[in-house]
Amino acid sequence: MSSISKYFSGLFTGIGSLLGGMAVTWKELWTKKVTQQYPENRDTLVISDRFRCELTMPHDENNEHACTACGICEMNCPNGTITVNSKIIETEDGKKKKILDTYSWDLGMCTFCNLCVLTCPSSAIKFNNTFENAVFTRSKLVQQLNHEGSKLREKKKEVKPVEPVISVKAPVIASETKPEAPVVDVKTTVGSPEVTESPIAAVLAAVKESKIEAAEPIVAPKAPAKEQEAKTETTEN
Repeated sequence: MSSISKYFSGLFTGIGSLLGGMAVTWKELWTKKVTQQYPENRDTLVISDRFRCELTMPHDENNEHACTACGICEMNCPNGTITVNSKIIETEDGKKKKILDTYSWDLGMCTFCNLCVLTCPSSAIKFNNTFENAVFTRSKLVQQLNHEGSKLREKKKEVKPVEPVISVKAPVIASETKPEAPVVDVKTTVGSPEVTESPIAAVLAAVKESKIEAAEPIVAPKAPAKEQEAKTETTEN
């Protein structure tokens, strides 16, 4: 039973996909056709900017380019269509520097994969949409992209604007002054009139007094004279 259900499900799936394809064909059958009358419409022909046709090395008005002859594009090319030749020169500072001598590209071997453009660290090369590159001799397909007498474009050093220096004076914090300890007047009655002394002197005097009081012996109070006479009379009788 399961095999029969699989058979019919596959049959209906195939019929559905067939009908979908026929619907697209029927729609395109009645669509208005657009035919490019090339080369008669060469002046009005519009090619997409994304269409890759020819590898170029842009130069500025000073005949300078951005290629540093690093050779990354040559290493990444799958067909070996790029050949980078460099040379060593000596700068004004006496330092040795590698520069580009010749940059060759073989149009007949290129697959237009765009790997050379994507991996270029300085964006020195790019593809344009010039597609009319037919020639009668294969040797003419090998092109030198750098111009005669061209040189490397020096990078301009960005000068950062000098920010104004704002001097901020820190607030002067007054030194903390500890309040003086209050002078306590301690009145003592040690055989002299009232004398004002400092707290330490007063404490020392109090300690001395306590020592003196501890050293004095305890004497029993004397009885009055009348009581003593009465006691002597009783003893005589």
